[in-house]
Amino acid sequence: MTQNGPIRSLEWLRVLINTVLCILVLGGTVAGVYWIYMSEPVAQQTNNRRKSAALVETVIVEKKAWSPELVVLGTVRPAQEVVLSPRVRGQIQSVAEGFVPGGMVRRNDVLLKIDPADFENTVAIRDSELKQVEADWKIEQGRQTQAKQELELLGNTIPNINKQLVLREPQADSLKAQLAVATAALQRAQLDLKRTDVLAPFDAHIVRRTVSVGSQVQPGDDLARLVGIDQYWVMAAVPVSHLSQIQFAGDGQEGSTATVRDTDAWPESSSRVGRVQRMIGSLDEQTRLARILVTVDKPLDTSGEKRRLILDTIIEVRIEGKPINDVVRLDRRYVRSDDTVWVMSGGKLEIRKVTIEFSDPEFAYITLGLDDGDEVVTTTLATVANGVLLRKVGNSSSNTAKDGQNADDSKPESDQ
Repeated sequence: MTQNGPIRSLEWLRVLINTVLCILVLGGTVAGVYWIYMSEPVAQQTNNRRKSAALVETVIVEKKAWSPELVVLGTVRPAQEVVLSPRVRGQIQSVAEGFVPGGMVRRNDVLLKIDPADFENTVAIRDSELKQVEADWKIEQGRQTQAKQELELLGNTIPNINKQLVLREPQADSLKAQLAVATAALQRAQLDLKRTDVLAPFDAHIVRRTVSVGSQVQPGDDLARLVGIDQYWVMAAVPVSHLSQIQFAGDGQEGSTATVRDTDAWPESSSRVGRVQRMIGSLDEQTRLARILVTVDKPLDTSGEKRRLILDTIIEVRIEGKPINDVVRLDRRYVRSDDTVWVMSGGKLEIRKVTIEFSDPEFAYITLGLDDGDEVVTTTLATVANGVLLRKVGNSSSNTAKDGQNADDSKPESDQ
């Protein structure tokens, strides 16, 4: 009993000492954090003005009539296209050397020939039939002459109703009809014989050929697909809001000039020039864009640096829009946020709100906010505020520095 008492006293003393030490450590930590917080410097906002002038580049704008450029995509389509078919039945006897896929043919070139033997025989038969009818007609004319002489001898003893029979008029009418039928039959046989030569309907490019020598063909069969080479169409898709800037052909006016180019395959120096003709009266079902028709003449001409257009290619179309009067044309890079422009006026920066009439991929066409001779800042500035000092590249610092300070001095000075 007497030994347990001192042991318990030592344990309580140890607990008490640990508790006090923990309290002291915790209190010291709180005091340190509070001291650090209270001694931290406080940021104060000051209205400083930079003494030095920012070095910038500018462009001088001009207000006049400018034509925007619309850049859209279009698909190359044939202006003339035909699926060639025979007009008579028979066996193909020969095929022209140039009548192959990729070949070029001229109008009325013989592309292939159908065996004419049966048709030549038909022509001979129809010709003999016509000659027989012509001979019968000559005989009948002689009989009519004899009938007229006999009628004159009889005088007025025959009633008028029988005179037509005496003069053989019904026989003459019948032979005239037979003569017309025989003539038409011969012409039809000659026409069929002529149609054994299948001709090119226009100057064309052969896209596909489906027959060869020995093939049996009949009217309506697909012989080949021909595409005209005088002109191609480019079907371009344009936003509906841009249609007002396009001049369509009509009323004695030519359509807007359109420059077409295959950006994937052509070099930078190659392009073709076409004309906007008309608007197609429906929107594209997927893009909801308006469709317009651009024509390009001689699309396969490769003279100079020209490149031939390829059907079904998607190409870039740059359309010269109608002129917009009394506007400033400014590179879109220099139009800042919220349609503002940085202008250098009196050696200081002036932020102006502008009104943009139209924008194309490269330029903005501004009606209000800029005037002739304004200097637009093209350099990106770190500090943007009205009144910031500016200095153009190439100007001496003494011309733009304020209060005799060096223009390269970047120390701020508090406003009084």
